[in-house]
Amino acid sequence: MDEAQFEDIAKRYRDRLFAIAFQYTKSAADADDMAQIALIKCYHAEKPFENEQHIRNWLIRVTVNECKRYLVSPWRRYTAPIEDYAETLGFETPEQSSLFLAVMALPQKYRVPIHLYYAEGYSTEEIAGLLDIPAATVRTRLRRARKRLKDLLGGDDHEEERLSEFDGAYPAPRRAE
Repeated sequence: MDEAQFEDIAKRYRDRLFAIAFQYTKSAADADDMAQIALIKCYHAEKPFENEQHIRNWLIRVTVNECKRYLVSPWRRYTAPIEDYAETLGFETPEQSSLFLAVMALPQKYRVPIHLYYAEGYSTEEIAGLLDIPAATVRTRLRRARKRLKDLLGGDDHEEERLSEFDGAYPAPRRAE
């Protein structure tokens, strides 16, 4: 892979990788590190990628693996409160802010599938492949996450409408410039 190809890949995927890593680490600095590690591994990958989908899935899989490795590391650093980071995102509406905080309050096993499904647009089968779990487990986690979000966000019968805010309007975490 030459430098121009790598720069193009890095520009296209750094924010997406950061957002996924943030779902695991809850720390902007650590998420940035995980995304950078995945991109460095992409740069040094010896086998050529088949197509754009292959690059995207490979990068997400490497990011997920690096985050899991980080979470069991004894060197894990103190993380700032999520509310402090949420203030830096500049949500357009209070509902977006409360949705973000509610999603971040979920356990990681629910938070990551919710992000991949609603913010990244992956199907349950694709998420299963990325997380290396059965598709039925992904569907169960999504259902349980929706129930928890319904309880956290007020308990009305419109949770699907609120979750649809992920589709384009949900300001997923972005790297600091």
